Amino acid sequence: MKAVTFTLMAFAFLTASTRAADTAALATATVDKGFAFLKAQEKPDNSWQAEVDPPGVSALVLKSFMEDDRYDADMPFLDKAFDKLLSYQVESGGIYKDLLANYNTAIAISALAVSREAEYKPAIFKALAYLRSLQWSDKIEGVDEKMRVEASDPRFGGFGYGKRGRPDMSNTQWAVEALAEAGVKSSDPAFQAALKFATRCQNLSETNDQKWAGDDGGFVYLDTGATGGDPAGEYTGPDGRVMFRSYGSMTYAGLKSMIYAGLTKDDPRVKAAWGWIERNYTVDENPGMAAAGPDNAKGGLYYYYYTMAKALHVYGEPTIIDAAGHKHDWRADLAAKIASLQKPDGSLVGQRKWMEDNPILATSYSMLALEEIRQDLRDHP
Repeated sequence: MKAVTFTLMAFAFLTASTRAADTAALATATVDKGFAFLKAQEKPDNSWQAEVDPPGVSALVLKSFMEDDRYDADMPFLDKAFDKLLSYQVESGGIYKDLLANYNTAIAISALAVSREAEYKPAIFKALAYLRSLQWSDKIEGVDEKMRVEASDPRFGGFGYGKRGRPDMSNTQWAVEALAEAGVKSSDPAFQAALKFATRCQNLSETNDQKWAGDDGGFVYLDTGATGGDPAGEYTGPDGRVMFRSYGSMTYAGLKSMIYAGLTKDDPRVKAAWGWIERNYTVDENPGMAAAGPDNAKGGLYYYYYTMAKALHVYGEPTIIDAAGHKHDWRADLAAKIASLQKPDGSLVGQRKWMEDNPILATSYSMLALEEIRQDLRDHP
C-alpha cells in the first residue's frame, strides 16, 4: 500500500511539474513574439509613444523588457530608450508630459527601478520625492500644502492624476507599486496612508468607514470628486444607500496595494478580497464591469491581466478555487488566454476604452503579465 501511495504521489508531482513546464514554455514563446513586435515598433527618437501619448507608454515597454533577465538596460535599443524617457524628467522630479503626472512618473520609477542600473538612482530619488508630493495626507514630508487633509477625509492617503487631483484606486495602486519596486519599506508613512485609502475603496463595512460600503470584499475605483464616476457603476442598495460595484482590476489593485503596505493573508481585508477573487475568478473578462453594460465586460482587459498577475504573484498562491469549487492554476489559465489573443505579428489589442486599442499599450500589459507568470512559476513550481 505504501508503495502504491508513493507511486501515486510521484505521478501527481510529475504531472504538476509537466504542466508548469508547459505553461512556462508557452509564456516564454508568447513573450518572445511580443518582444519582437515591440522592438520593431521603437521609433527613431527611441520612444514607443505617439506624439500625443504620454511617456508612460514607453515606460511600460521598458519595464516589460527589464522584467526579463535576458535583457538589460545597456543594450543599445534599451539604453537609448531610457535616455529618452529621462528626457521627460522635469525640475520637480516628475517624469511626464503635460498631463497624468502620477501615472507617468510612477510607471517610469518602476521601469528605472527594475532595471537595477546604478546610474538611474539619482533620477529615481528625485522622482520618488515628486511622487510623494502627489499624495493626499497630513504630515508626510514633501506633500503639497494644499493637499494636506486629516485622516478622516476620504481623500486621505490616495493619489490622483497630479497635484490636487482627486484620488482613486487606480492612480494609487501605480504609485504604491512604484514605491515598492524602488525599495521603500512597507512601514513608510506613504504606504500606511495609502493603506487607509485602499481600505476605503473596499466593499467591506467591517473596516471601511464610508457609508456606501457593502460587504462583498471587492474593491472600487472610488472617484472621490463631486462627479462620482466609478467605471462598474453605482446602484441603490436595499436600504436606499448609493453603493459602488466591485470589479476585477480594482480588486487585484487593492489586494496588491494592501500586501505592499504590509498586510498578511490573515488580515480580514485580505481575506475578504481573496473571497471576492475566488467567487469572481475569470480570465475571459474584467469581472464586474459587465454590470454597467455588456459592452463594458472587456473594458481595461489588458490592464486587468497585468494587475491580476502582479497581485496573485505577490499574494503567493498558484491555485484558485472558483465559486463552483473548481481548482484553477491561474498561471496556466492566463498564459493560455493571452497566447490565444496574440496576433500573428506578436501584438495584442483591445477595446478603445482606456487606450487599449493601442497595440503598444495592450502588448506591454500582456508581456508584464506573462513575466509575472514566469516569475511565479519559478517561485512556486
